[in-house]
Amino acid sequence: MNQKRRKWYVMAGLLAVLFVLALYVTPAEAAKLPELKVKGTQLVNDKGKPVRLKGVSTHGLSWFPEYVNQKSFTQMKKKWGINTVRLAMYTAEYNGYCTGDAKNRKALEKKIDEGVEYATKAGLYVIIDWHILSDGDPKTYEKQSLAFFKKMAAKYKDHTNVIYEICNEPNGGTSWATIKSYAKKVVKAIRAKDKKAVIIIGTPTWSQDVDLVADSPIKGYKNLMYTLHFYAGTHGEYLRTKAQAALDKGLPLFVSEFGISDASGNGNLNKEEGGKWMKFLRKHKISYIGWNLSNKGESSSLIKPSCKKTSGFSDGNLTPWGKWLLKQFQK
Repeated sequence: MNQKRRKWYVMAGLLAVLFVLALYVTPAEAAKLPELKVKGTQLVNDKGKPVRLKGVSTHGLSWFPEYVNQKSFTQMKKKWGINTVRLAMYTAEYNGYCTGDAKNRKALEKKIDEGVEYATKAGLYVIIDWHILSDGDPKTYEKQSLAFFKKMAAKYKDHTNVIYEICNEPNGGTSWATIKSYAKKVVKAIRAKDKKAVIIIGTPTWSQDVDLVADSPIKGYKNLMYTLHFYAGTHGEYLRTKAQAALDKGLPLFVSEFGISDASGNGNLNKEEGGKWMKFLRKHKISYIGWNLSNKGESSSLIKPSCKKTSGFSDGNLTPWGKWLLKQFQK
């Protein structure tokens, strides 16, 4: 073998190695997204300019884990125009984090880790969501929540793209005083490890009573936001009035889940009311996350039940809600 050919083979081998390393780069090695902060009612970037996060939420990670994959996240970033994905980890339902066995908890934590990794590689912000629902009082599994978020904060403290959502939708008459007591403990636990990450806090009545929270927000910590959820088929002007009252009192809001079906996640789509909501969110530069990335047979799913793909979705694979939401991402 002559010297020229030997050099060519060596160079080709080096390029192959570099290619493989690029495929398996760890999240810590990936390019970092700008660190986010809360300024007044606004989410801002590292230069202090208002930022709107726009994205989609998974359905329960125990039930639709297959949609958490690199191809789907990268497609949603490049083709759909999202900048955020939310990992919804149910706590009390079937195979919930707090009701399943140790093997199930380990599997859910692994799926969270994979989701953060895929989001980071795709250049997305990622919300780790403690998705309470039937356990309407977040104090029900407070001990487990504290342990979980301590672990997550220690693991992702150097990630500028990770956001913590600590109680999805408190309900069942749970008061703000109770939620606040829980939230202060969890925020303190996160801040012991991660000093800066944005933390989203649920509000009473399925994260709707933001006006009540505005009268007594949590003090002593920066980069806290409060959850506003709506489904346009059920929630209209009265809820925007509550949201406006909260904003007027200086409460920073984050719509970490919404849809245009009724509040059950099913039923007819109300595009007219949905349009009014989007106008409100644009006016106030409020971030929003659409529910949900799955092919479940209900109108709030983005993917048609007949579609078995978990990535590479075409327009024909999307439900009417999915098509409507993608148009909003472009505005």
